[in-house]
Amino acid sequence: NEGNEYFKEKDYGRAVAAYSEGLRRRCGDAELEAVLLTNRGAAHFHLGNYRSALNDAIQAKKLKPTHLKAIIRGALCHMELKNFSEAVAWCEEGLQIDSKEKKLVEMRAKADKLKLEGTFLGAQTDFSTREEHWFLVFSLPPLQERNIKLVLEPSDEEEEVSDGLAEISLDGFHSDSATGAKVHLDADGNLNWPVLFLYPEHEQTDFTVAFHENSRFIDHLMVMFAELPPWDLEKKYLPNNLELYFEDEEREEMYEVNPEHTLLQVLQHERYFVKAGTPTVLVFAKRSPFSKKYFSGKKVHRL
Repeated sequence: NEGNEYFKEKDYGRAVAAYSEGLRRRCGDAELEAVLLTNRGAAHFHLGNYRSALNDAIQAKKLKPTHLKAIIRGALCHMELKNFSEAVAWCEEGLQIDSKEKKLVEMRAKADKLKLEGTFLGAQTDFSTREEHWFLVFSLPPLQERNIKLVLEPSDEEEEVSDGLAEISLDGFHSDSATGAKVHLDADGNLNWPVLFLYPEHEQTDFTVAFHENSRFIDHLMVMFAELPPWDLEKKYLPNNLELYFEDEEREEMYEVNPEHTLLQVLQHERYFVKAGTPTVLVFAKRSPFSKKYFSGKKVHRL
């Protein structure tokens, strides 16, 4: 009930935390747990965490195979992740339960169309160089309209560009999970970005496949740190005990990020440059000895 109230208020981060707390109680009622998972998946979906939303839909469907809301949510996630064949399969599964479900009928038709278009484009598009591919990305009108600055850092390899992003390697961190994730426009004309969170103190990363440009960082932090990560033995990484920064490598300067700001507000900063198509944010525990050492020798622009 608490989760539902937060959901109505569009406070999706706290809704996720509330539904998670309900699931931790392990009530043993499969139907109730399926509802909690489906509701948490819906909150994740609104935050742009489509992978997490899909995982919840999968678990809910295991508990209750005929739970139509979970099937619809899973199909929607596959649509957002551009997995059109999987979206069709989920729609067909749902239509076996209710052949007249309007959302599934419409979604299946759309997924079929997009799947065919994707096959056609894949056959027709042949970028001979990485530069040609990224020239097209740079020239996307939505990025120009928002005054978002992109920087390409191609790898040394000369292979042709696939559907994936250029390999990401920042300050010794590497994220294989970023491969294949791309910035895309949703049905409302908003940009959804893959975003990489780096934790230099522990050499860990988090990767959000689709961070809605109008979502606040604090909303994602509330979800990501609803439970302490296993590597945080000192229990310092709590949503309200974190500092976010981005680095201007050219000037060797750090800029603190306001957690209440949206992703778009940060991307539009005059010194923010998106590398390899993936915005990156560094996360530190407040007032930690490690962060003081990390910032040593760099100019830090604090809030």
